[in-house]
Amino acid sequence: MTIPTPAASPDAVARYHENGWYPAGFALDRDSVAAVRGRITELGGHRRPEVVHEKQGGSTRAVHGCHTWDELCAALVRLPELVGLAESLLGGPVYVYQFKVNFKQPYEGAAWPWHQDYAFWREEDGMPRPDAVNIAIALDDAHEGNGPLTVIPRSHRLGLLDLPAPTARSGDWRDHVSADLAYTVSPDLAARLGAEHGTELLVGPAGTVHAFHPSIVHSSTDNLSPDRRALLLITYNAVANAPAAPTRPEFLVARDTAPVVPAADARLTLRRAG
Repeated sequence: MTIPTPAASPDAVARYHENGWYPAGFALDRDSVAAVRGRITELGGHRRPEVVHEKQGGSTRAVHGCHTWDELCAALVRLPELVGLAESLLGGPVYVYQFKVNFKQPYEGAAWPWHQDYAFWREEDGMPRPDAVNIAIALDDAHEGNGPLTVIPRSHRLGLLDLPAPTARSGDWRDHVSADLAYTVSPDLAARLGAEHGTELLVGPAGTVHAFHPSIVHSSTDNLSPDRRALLLITYNAVANAPAAPTRPEFLVARDTAPVVPAADARLTLRRAG
Protein backbone atom coordinates (compact mmCIF):
# COMPACT_ATOMS: atom_id res chain seq x y z
CA MET A 1 0.00 0.00 0.00
CA THR A 2 1.35 3.44 -0.96
CA ILE A 3 1.70 5.83 1.96
CA PRO A 4 0.69 9.46 1.30
CA THR A 5 3.71 11.76 1.37
CA PRO A 6 3.32 14.84 3.56
CA ALA A 7 3.85 17.89 1.40
CA ALA A 8 5.89 20.95 2.37
CA SER A 9 3.86 24.15 2.70
CA PRO A 10 3.78 26.66 -0.17
CA ASP A 11 5.69 29.08 2.08
CA ALA A 12 8.44 26.52 2.64
CA VAL A 13 8.71 25.86 -1.10
CA ALA A 14 8.88 29.61 -1.80
CA ARG A 15 11.60 30.12 0.83
CA TYR A 16 13.65 27.27 -0.62
CA HIS A 17 13.48 28.62 -4.16
CA GLU A 18 14.24 32.15 -2.95
CA ASN A 19 17.25 31.31 -0.78
CA GLY A 20 18.47 28.00 -2.17
CA TRP A 21 18.28 26.27 1.20
CA TYR A 22 15.64 25.46 3.78
CA PRO A 23 15.68 24.21 7.40
CA ALA A 24 13.12 21.42 7.53
CA GLY A 25 10.57 21.58 10.32
CA PHE A 26 11.38 18.05 11.43
CA ALA A 27 14.39 16.02 12.59
CA LEU A 28 15.34 12.40 13.22
CA ASP A 29 14.77 11.53 16.87
CA ARG A 30 17.58 10.43 19.18
CA ASP A 31 17.07 6.68 18.82
CA SER A 32 16.82 6.89 15.04
CA VAL A 33 20.00 8.94 14.82
CA ALA A 34 21.81 6.45 17.04
CA ALA A 35 20.69 3.55 14.82
CA VAL A 36 21.77 5.25 11.57
CA ARG A 37 25.00 6.60 13.09
CA GLY A 38 25.99 3.16 14.32
CA ARG A 39 25.31 1.55 10.97
CA ILE A 40 27.15 4.24 9.01
CA THR A 41 30.16 4.09 11.34
CA GLU A 42 30.31 0.35 10.77
CA LEU A 43 30.02 0.70 6.99
CA GLY A 44 32.74 3.34 6.97
CA GLY A 45 35.18 0.71 8.23
CA HIS A 46 34.73 -1.45 5.14
CA ARG A 47 37.34 -1.60 2.40
CA ARG A 48 35.48 -1.18 -0.87
CA PRO A 49 35.36 1.42 -3.69
CA GLU A 50 32.37 3.21 -2.14
CA VAL A 51 34.41 4.12 0.95
CA VAL A 52 36.79 7.07 0.46
CA HIS A 53 39.63 7.94 2.82
CA GLU A 54 41.48 11.14 3.73
CA LYS A 55 44.69 11.84 1.82
CA GLN A 56 46.52 12.33 5.10
CA GLY A 57 46.03 9.80 7.88
CA GLY A 58 43.80 7.40 5.99
CA SER A 59 40.67 7.88 8.12
CA THR A 60 37.25 7.54 6.49
CA ARG A 61 36.21 10.66 4.57
CA ALA A 62 33.01 9.46 2.89
CA VAL A 63 30.77 6.47 2.21
CA HIS A 64 28.78 6.42 -1.03
CA GLY A 65 25.70 4.60 -2.23
CA CYS A 66 25.19 2.43 0.82
CA HIS A 67 21.39 2.67 0.49
CA THR A 68 21.83 0.05 -2.26
CA TRP A 69 23.65 -2.43 -0.01
CA ASP A 70 22.38 -1.64 3.48
CA GLU A 71 18.76 -2.21 4.46
CA LEU A 72 18.52 0.54 7.10
CA CYS A 73 19.87 3.16 4.70
CA ALA A 74 17.41 1.92 2.08
CA ALA A 75 14.59 2.43 4.59
CA LEU A 76 15.80 5.95 5.37
CA VAL A 77 15.48 7.19 1.78
CA ARG A 78 11.87 5.96 1.67
CA LEU A 79 10.64 7.87 4.74
CA PRO A 80 7.45 9.68 3.70
CA GLU A 81 8.53 13.00 5.22
CA LEU A 82 11.79 13.05 3.25
CA VAL A 83 10.18 11.92 0.01
CA GLY A 84 7.33 14.39 0.52
CA LEU A 85 9.73 17.28 1.08
CA ALA A 86 11.68 16.43 -2.07
CA GLU A 87 8.54 16.01 -4.18
CA SER A 88 7.18 19.34 -2.93
CA LEU A 89 10.40 21.20 -3.71
CA LEU A 90 10.78 19.62 -7.16
CA GLY A 91 7.11 19.47 -8.12
CA GLY A 92 6.78 15.79 -8.94
CA PRO A 93 8.03 12.22 -8.47
CA VAL A 94 11.64 11.70 -7.46
CA TYR A 95 14.26 8.98 -7.31
CA VAL A 96 17.50 8.72 -5.31
CA TYR A 97 20.26 10.07 -7.54
CA GLN A 98 23.01 9.89 -4.93
CA PHE A 99 23.46 8.89 -1.29
CA LYS A 100 26.58 9.66 0.72
CA VAL A 101 27.86 10.37 4.19
CA ASN A 102 30.70 12.87 4.57
CA PHE A 103 32.81 12.38 7.70
CA LYS A 104 35.04 14.87 9.42
CA GLN A 105 37.05 13.01 12.01
CA PRO A 106 38.18 14.92 15.14
CA TYR A 107 41.13 17.21 14.39
CA GLU A 108 41.62 15.43 11.06
CA GLY A 109 38.63 15.95 8.78
CA ALA A 110 39.73 18.11 5.86
CA ALA A 111 37.82 21.01 4.33
CA TRP A 112 35.66 20.89 1.23
CA PRO A 113 36.43 23.88 -1.03
CA TRP A 114 33.74 26.21 -2.37
CA HIS A 115 31.81 24.43 -5.10
CA GLN A 116 28.42 23.70 -6.67
CA ASP A 117 27.18 20.12 -6.83
CA TYR A 118 25.38 20.65 -10.11
CA ALA A 119 28.70 21.36 -11.85
CA PHE A 120 29.62 17.68 -11.36
CA TRP A 121 26.18 16.38 -12.26
CA ARG A 122 25.85 18.37 -15.47
CA GLU A 123 29.44 18.19 -16.70
CA GLU A 124 30.17 14.58 -15.73
CA ASP A 125 26.76 12.89 -15.78
CA GLY A 126 24.74 14.94 -18.26
CA MET A 127 21.97 15.92 -15.84
CA PRO A 128 19.79 18.21 -17.98
CA ARG A 129 18.68 20.71 -15.32
CA PRO A 130 19.34 21.39 -11.63
CA ASP A 131 15.96 19.85 -10.78
CA ALA A 132 17.33 17.94 -7.82
CA VAL A 133 17.58 18.61 -4.10
CA ASN A 134 20.03 17.63 -1.39
CA ILE A 135 18.49 16.55 1.91
CA ALA A 136 21.17 16.82 4.60
CA ILE A 137 20.80 14.98 7.92
CA ALA A 138 23.30 15.64 10.71
CA LEU A 139 24.39 12.37 12.29
CA ASP A 140 26.54 14.22 14.85
CA ASP A 141 26.02 17.60 16.47
CA ALA A 142 27.17 20.18 13.91
CA HIS A 143 28.72 23.34 15.34
CA GLU A 144 31.01 26.10 14.15
CA GLY A 145 34.17 24.31 15.30
CA ASN A 146 33.77 20.93 13.60
CA GLY A 147 33.50 22.01 9.98
CA PRO A 148 29.78 22.45 9.27
CA LEU A 149 28.41 23.11 5.82
CA THR A 150 28.39 26.81 4.87
CA VAL A 151 26.10 28.03 2.09
CA ILE A 152 25.80 31.35 0.28
CA PRO A 153 22.08 32.14 0.05
CA ARG A 154 20.66 32.98 -3.37
CA SER A 155 23.89 31.99 -5.16
CA HIS A 156 21.95 29.18 -6.85
CA ARG A 157 20.37 31.81 -9.10
CA LEU A 158 23.69 32.67 -10.75
CA GLY A 159 24.14 29.52 -12.81
CA LEU A 160 27.36 27.52 -12.83
CA LEU A 161 30.47 29.49 -11.96
CA ASP A 162 34.20 29.11 -12.71
CA LEU A 163 33.83 26.00 -14.84
CA PRO A 164 37.20 24.83 -16.22
CA ALA A 165 37.78 24.53 -19.93
CA PRO A 166 36.78 21.09 -21.25
CA THR A 167 40.43 20.21 -21.92
CA ALA A 168 41.30 20.92 -18.27
CA ARG A 169 38.64 18.66 -16.79
CA SER A 170 39.44 15.39 -15.10
CA GLY A 171 37.70 12.20 -16.11
CA ASP A 172 38.65 10.43 -12.88
CA TRP A 173 35.68 10.12 -10.51
CA ARG A 174 38.11 10.19 -7.56
CA ASP A 175 38.61 13.90 -8.29
CA HIS A 176 34.93 14.39 -7.51
CA VAL A 177 34.99 12.95 -3.99
CA SER A 178 38.34 14.12 -2.59
CA ALA A 179 39.48 17.39 -1.05
CA ASP A 180 40.99 18.29 -4.45
CA LEU A 181 37.70 18.75 -6.28
CA ALA A 182 37.63 18.97 -10.06
CA TYR A 183 35.01 21.76 -10.07
CA THR A 184 35.40 24.60 -7.59
CA VAL A 185 34.38 28.23 -7.15
CA SER A 186 37.40 30.45 -6.57
CA PRO A 187 37.89 31.78 -3.02
CA ASP A 188 37.87 35.35 -4.36
CA LEU A 189 34.52 34.92 -6.09
CA ALA A 190 33.07 33.11 -3.07
CA ALA A 191 34.24 35.97 -0.84
CA ARG A 192 32.53 38.52 -3.09
CA LEU A 193 29.32 36.49 -3.15
CA GLY A 194 29.46 36.06 0.62
CA ALA A 195 29.87 39.81 1.10
CA GLU A 196 26.88 40.45 -1.16
CA HIS A 197 24.52 37.69 0.01
CA GLY A 198 25.87 36.70 3.42
CA THR A 199 26.58 33.14 4.50
CA GLU A 200 24.69 30.58 6.57
CA LEU A 201 26.12 27.78 8.69
CA LEU A 202 24.00 24.62 8.59
CA VAL A 203 24.41 23.74 12.25
CA GLY A 204 22.26 21.99 14.80
CA PRO A 205 21.99 18.91 16.99
CA ALA A 206 22.25 15.41 15.58
CA GLY A 207 19.11 14.64 13.59
CA THR A 208 18.75 18.15 12.16
CA VAL A 209 17.51 18.19 8.54
CA HIS A 210 18.23 20.83 5.90
CA ALA A 211 17.46 20.98 2.19
CA PHE A 212 19.72 22.81 -0.25
CA HIS A 213 19.79 23.46 -4.00
CA PRO A 214 22.37 21.69 -6.20
CA SER A 215 23.59 25.01 -7.64
CA ILE A 216 24.09 26.80 -4.32
CA VAL A 217 27.72 27.71 -3.62
CA HIS A 218 28.84 25.92 -0.46
CA SER A 219 31.91 24.70 1.41
CA SER A 220 33.07 23.50 4.80
CA THR A 221 36.19 24.08 6.87
CA ASP A 222 38.62 21.68 8.54
CA ASN A 223 37.42 20.01 11.71
CA LEU A 224 39.46 21.74 14.40
CA SER A 225 37.50 20.26 17.30
CA PRO A 226 37.50 16.97 19.26
CA ASP A 227 33.99 16.27 17.91
CA ARG A 228 33.37 14.16 14.83
CA ARG A 229 31.04 15.64 12.21
CA ALA A 230 29.16 13.17 10.02
CA LEU A 231 26.64 14.55 7.52
CA LEU A 232 24.33 12.23 5.57
CA LEU A 233 23.20 13.55 2.19
CA ILE A 234 20.36 12.13 0.10
CA THR A 235 20.06 13.67 -3.36
CA TYR A 236 16.61 13.24 -4.83
CA ASN A 237 16.34 13.97 -8.55
CA ALA A 238 13.16 14.61 -10.54
CA VAL A 239 12.35 11.47 -12.51
CA ALA A 240 11.99 13.58 -15.66
CA ASN A 241 15.52 14.98 -15.10
CA ALA A 242 17.47 11.71 -15.18
CA PRO A 243 20.71 11.77 -17.20
CA ALA A 244 20.48 9.80 -20.43
CA ALA A 245 23.79 7.93 -20.29
CA PRO A 246 25.85 8.46 -17.10
CA THR A 247 29.29 6.85 -17.00
CA ARG A 248 30.50 7.40 -13.44
CA PRO A 249 30.15 4.46 -11.01
CA GLU A 250 26.62 3.56 -9.98
CA PHE A 251 27.39 4.38 -6.34
CA LEU A 252 27.82 8.01 -7.48
CA VAL A 253 25.07 8.13 -10.11
CA ALA A 254 22.05 5.86 -9.73
CA ARG A 255 20.84 4.01 -12.82
CA ASP A 256 17.50 3.04 -11.26
CA THR A 257 15.22 6.02 -11.90
CA ALA A 258 11.98 4.48 -10.70
CA PRO A 259 10.08 6.85 -8.39
CA VAL A 260 10.71 6.26 -4.70
CA VAL A 261 7.78 4.53 -3.05
CA PRO A 262 7.45 6.05 0.44
CA ALA A 263 7.29 3.67 3.37
CA ALA A 264 7.33 4.26 7.11
CA ASP A 265 9.75 2.22 9.23
CA ALA A 266 9.41 1.53 12.95
CA ARG A 267 13.16 1.99 13.45
CA LEU A 268 13.15 5.52 12.06
CA THR A 269 11.08 8.27 13.64
CA LEU A 270 10.92 11.95 12.87
CA ARG A 271 10.03 14.61 15.43
CA ARG A 272 9.17 18.27 15.13
CA ALA A 273 12.36 20.34 15.05
CA GLY A 274 13.13 22.88 17.76
